[in-house]
Amino acid sequence: MKKNKNPKQSPSVGKRYLVKMLLLTTGLLFIVCLLLYIISRSSPASMYIKGEAGFFAEQKKPKPTLDKEAYDKKLLSLAHVDPMSDWYTYFLTGKLPAPPAISTTTPETSVEQKIPKELWPVKAAYPEYGALLPHNRILAYYGNFYSTRMGILGEFSEEEVLSRLAAEKANWEEADPNTPVIPAINYIAITAQGSAGADGKYRLRMPDSEIDKAVAMANKIDGIVILDIQIGFSTLQEELPLLEKYLALPNVHLGIDPEFSMKGIHPPGKVIGSFNADDMNYTIDFMSDIVKKYELTPKVLIIHRFTKPMVQGYKDVTPTPQVQVVIDMDGWGPVDKKIGTYNLVAYPEPIQFTGFKIFYYNDLKAPSTGLITPEEVISLTPAPSFIQYQ
Repeated sequence: MKKNKNPKQSPSVGKRYLVKMLLLTTGLLFIVCLLLYIISRSSPASMYIKGEAGFFAEQKKPKPTLDKEAYDKKLLSLAHVDPMSDWYTYFLTGKLPAPPAISTTTPETSVEQKIPKELWPVKAAYPEYGALLPHNRILAYYGNFYSTRMGILGEFSEEEVLSRLAAEKANWEEADPNTPVIPAINYIAITAQGSAGADGKYRLRMPDSEIDKAVAMANKIDGIVILDIQIGFSTLQEELPLLEKYLALPNVHLGIDPEFSMKGIHPPGKVIGSFNADDMNYTIDFMSDIVKKYELTPKVLIIHRFTKPMVQGYKDVTPTPQVQVVIDMDGWGPVDKKIGTYNLVAYPEPIQFTGFKIFYYNDLKAPSTGLITPEEVISLTPAPSFIQYQ
């Protein structure tokens, strides 16, 4: 019997085999590269596939930047500055307008130009992109859910509160169509007390469930939350860290009330308290650190005031790119008295922005003839960027 011999392998078979292997290898390499690319895209930071340089080094997109000219023009508008004035030009450009031409038919005289100086607007730190002010106006309903006497939040049902807030929002948008209105739930998260309490601090912290309710209400209307604190004999250093988990939320901001910050021996309600520049700058720095830590857009800090001694050392208060500061005139009374208080405590001591509080009941006490209107508030210099109703 003859043995079978292996047939001689054709050259074309070897070539086909090499081509298949090459295609297979290329396909596998492509799949590996694709998977690595997908992984790098899902990472919060840029990932490098090979060595320090890498094949797919994904760079973070540059952050949008603030339009500083538009920002400054809005500030000038809020301060009712004439666009043809020297102050308008100087504030925008840092330069004086060109002096008037000197007539050739009269003896030559020198024209001395003086740098204009006005209180408003204020040249404070430019905010990072995404800041709420000055291109918006914040409209807040204030109070505590446990009390019908501390403001509208505790007086009516949630449905009624949100309905009334929407109606007020429409009034302010009609009065100033050029400034969008952001609704806010201004919740008192720490209330001053007439009794010392277990630790002698004369303040009561609200439970998380109540703060969560305020956050939920704001979320229903695409609004923001302002957590107000009345610290009694406690300190900002003691209270603010307890609120970090809420301030880490992008739509939660802060209000501090010097009326109930007691520096002496008298408890809240007996005398009017105060904050100094160190208190306010600590708060600003604390909030700035939160913005940086959690990569948030700038926060707003509301500081209430109806007497001069309540806010001490205003010239040393320093807003940052992460925190915008509002001095809120929160005195009550008839319209002329409220305007007078605003011109006493908000206008002459500029920090950055101003606010104005309206009391639904106290502002109607005799001799008042009615609540101040949005148009009247907007006509103030500067026009307030924060409006609070109690």
